[in-house]
This record gives sequence, C-alpha cells and structure tokens, in this order.
Amino acid sequence: MGAELGQKRLELLHELLPNAKAFALLVNPTNPNSEMQSRNTQEAAHRLGLELLVLSASVENDFDSAFTKLREQKASALIIAQDVYFNAESARLAALTVRHAIPAIYALPEFAAAGGLFSYGASRSDAWRQAGVYVGRILKGEKPAELPVVQPTKFELTINLKTARALGLTVPTSLLASADEVIE
Repeated sequence: MGAELGQKRLELLHELLPNAKAFALLVNPTNPNSEMQSRNTQEAAHRLGLELLVLSASVENDFDSAFTKLREQKASALIIAQDVYFNAESARLAALTVRHAIPAIYALPEFAAAGGLFSYGASRSDAWRQAGVYVGRILKGEKPAELPVVQPTKFELTINLKTARALGLTVPTSLLASADEVIE
C-alpha cells in the first residue's frame, strides 16, 4: 500500500504549500517497490501540475548527497517513500529535514515524533488488531493459505506543529482538522 500512498502524501504537502511547484521524492532504489512508488507519485505530480524530483538513497552516506541535490534543485518539500531501511532511519531523516529546513512527510508517526513535519500512513494499531483476528482464526483451525488478503482501511495523519513553527509554516485548518494526532 505504500506505493499508492505517495500520491496522497504529495497532495497533503501541496495543501500545506499551495504555491510550491517543485517537490522531491526520496526512494530506496534497492526496494522492489521504488519504481512503482516513483511512477505513482510522478503521475500525481503531473495531474497537479507539479514538478517531482526523484532522489535515491540506499545507505547512510547517500542521505547527505540526496539532501544536497534537493536544495540545489530548489524543491520546496520532500516525500520520503515507505521503506524498511528508511523506517530504521526515521529519526535521522527527521533531523536532516529540520537541519535543511525542508518540509517533509513520511509513512510512520515515529518520523513526526522524532521532529519531522508530518506523517500519513496505515494505522498500525488497526493492522495489529487485524493480525490478532488472523491469529485467532488460525488457532481455531483455519488454514493460513485460505485466509483472504486484507489491506488497510484506516489511515492516520500526524502533524508536528512545533516543527511547522520552526520552519515558519502555518498549517491550514483543514489539515489540522483531519489530523489524528497533533504534536505541540
């Protein structure tokens, strides 16, 4: 589902920065979904009349060069694609976005909690609940191979207002009203 959510994350950034025309997407090229994430987000940018710069990082040393390129290309904001490696580096990525004064959105709320601007992704508590339901069904004798594939239906938006203030941004009331969590 992470590939499809890149479009929504771009729309949220565009709502925050309606006058911005250039955005960036950070992907991990070793992730098999990175091409689909890039393509889906590019299509969304095209529909909105926006420019999208795709940046790559797959090891720690790639982050600094990606952020340098982001600044050189004058992208107004950054979407960080959903990736296991990026999950482990969410605190570092949040610190880089703040250091470079770049508004950014990510999939996990830990990013916003670590100082990133905001996150939008599938509800983890809802996913854990669904995992519990599946475990219960398996323990009652159902075969795992016969269980249907379930996709998330609940998504959560977390906004870090402290970071927004530090970046000199005013978060629109519409975004604040739709937020599941606001970090003061």
